[in-house]
Amino acid sequence: MGFEITDRVAELNAQLEAFMQTHVYPREHDYEEFTLNPENLWQTPPWFDELRSQAKDAGLWNLFLPREYEPWSPGLTNLEIATLFETMSKVTWAQPVFNCSAPDRGNMEVLAKYGTPEQQEAWLNPLLEGEIRSAYAMTEPQVASSDATNMELQIKRDGDEYVLNGRKWWTTGAVGPRCKVMLVMGQTDPNASRHKQHSTILVPRDTPGVELVRPLRVFDSLHSPGGEAELVFNDVRVPVTNMIKGEGCGFEIAQGRLGPGRFQYAMGFVGLAQRCLELMCERAEDRVAFGEKLSKKTSVQHEIARSRCEIEQCRLLTLQAAEVMDNGGLDAARPYISMVKIVAPQMAQNVADRAMQVFGGKGVCQDTLIPSVFTRARFCRIADGPDEVHMSQLGKMTLRELATG
Repeated sequence: MGFEITDRVAELNAQLEAFMQTHVYPREHDYEEFTLNPENLWQTPPWFDELRSQAKDAGLWNLFLPREYEPWSPGLTNLEIATLFETMSKVTWAQPVFNCSAPDRGNMEVLAKYGTPEQQEAWLNPLLEGEIRSAYAMTEPQVASSDATNMELQIKRDGDEYVLNGRKWWTTGAVGPRCKVMLVMGQTDPNASRHKQHSTILVPRDTPGVELVRPLRVFDSLHSPGGEAELVFNDVRVPVTNMIKGEGCGFEIAQGRLGPGRFQYAMGFVGLAQRCLELMCERAEDRVAFGEKLSKKTSVQHEIARSRCEIEQCRLLTLQAAEVMDNGGLDAARPYISMVKIVAPQMAQNVADRAMQVFGGKGVCQDTLIPSVFTRARFCRIADGPDEVHMSQLGKMTLRELATG
């Protein structure tokens, strides 16, 4: 329970830190200036792919895959991965540099765990190489999509093909041209039991009948270069070999996909919040107001202290979740996964809010990552499942545990 860092992780983390200092931090604002320019919509900066190649050559690539996914995994435990995710998340766009960003990492886990050799050859290998991007299409506008069993998009067998009809939205990454495949969840058998009605199927992004209705704005941001898409599927036909695992396995896949990704997601927020805290401390030391540094004001000291406490609490809770998953598996870790989903984005939102207040006007403009952290954290309290759903699940699990001793 000491969460000791192994020698290998210490070395990798030092490499990550050095890479961030040398290649990522110096270009932090260059990336934002490029992607926020309407003339560059859905494009990455011209130097971005070279940065990814440098990370790949340095061995800082696909670090998110736990060792049970060998031969594709670098062989790390979930606990070891957690430390690395904090480091690589201190810049909002850094995870893709190391091929460790959502939704690709969850999709790669699904294909590694459930995919056929043919599916892995066609889609997993190009994703692992960083040659393409992907999307996961579950959420629908007409139903409460926090309940995965509500999905209404129809997947019907027609000979050697499945035909898809329905509507999806908030499909992250599906707008950008690098997205080449989507994992789509839909209903294959409305008469089956509640958790066996749905399936997950691979749909190439350019399949006829897949229509982009519109990119969605998140707090008035298009989130270029990936974007969030609203899509319509009109008689979209794909081969039966595109079905993942089998009919009726969609809910199982959706739940399994949320395992390691949850604590990686949480450590991402720890990294972002830690960066906000570091910037807040620098600002407090540099800024003078009413005759003294902000760091001398009790109210600012208290905000820094609260932030440090909350970050450390979330960090330790997330490391605990990773360790339980390593030692006891996904079922044992479920309560902890719910905890970190509840705690992490709210913590990051709180820390970013305090940092904004210390920075004043500079804290709400593009000069720092603070506004992006605040809006991302607030958005993810819905996008990755509403807080209320995770709290209800955790409450039920806690009641069952207490009832059984």
